[in-house]
Amino acid sequence: MKCVWKVVDNLENWLCQLLLVTFVVLLFAQILLRNLFSYSLPWADELATYAFVWFAYLGAVYAAKKSAHNRVTFQFRFLPRWVGLACGVLTDLIWVGFNLVFIWLSYDFVFHRMNDFWKSQTLGVPMKVFYLILPLAFVLMTLRIVQNNYVRFVQHREPEDPEAEAIEEARMAALSPSAEEK
Repeated sequence: MKCVWKVVDNLENWLCQLLLVTFVVLLFAQILLRNLFSYSLPWADELATYAFVWFAYLGAVYAAKKSAHNRVTFQFRFLPRWVGLACGVLTDLIWVGFNLVFIWLSYDFVFHRMNDFWKSQTLGVPMKVFYLILPLAFVLMTLRIVQNNYVRFVQHREPEDPEAEAIEEARMAALSPSAEEK
């Protein structure tokens, strides 16, 4: 069971990597084909574009999972701790509210307003497939925000800081004498 949760927990990471490789390889192939053979794959630019869009949205979900979205928190060092916590909760509530509105609007667009006959120009795939990332990403992002707040306020742990390891390595490198000083 633990293995299943590990797969689910890392799904955004794997999908982001796959999408990144997909659009980079497609664009590199297009460059080579155009410059060396004066030919290009008609569908590759379109697929690379959609892979990039999906990558960007799933990257935002992954960043929400890691609490890696930019926040200005320096000013809270000069105030009591509860002020920073309250402002953090308030901004997360506003973020979740925005996500819920966007989920509703994008779901309505994809499933009610979008014509079933709209297809991508070169791939021939229904556009609903590509636009599905909108409600999906905002649902997943909302779940990750709720998950991080659950970890923080119910389990009383800080969510994993994605830069903690790099900061610790830099601190250790600054404290240890360099080879030149020895």
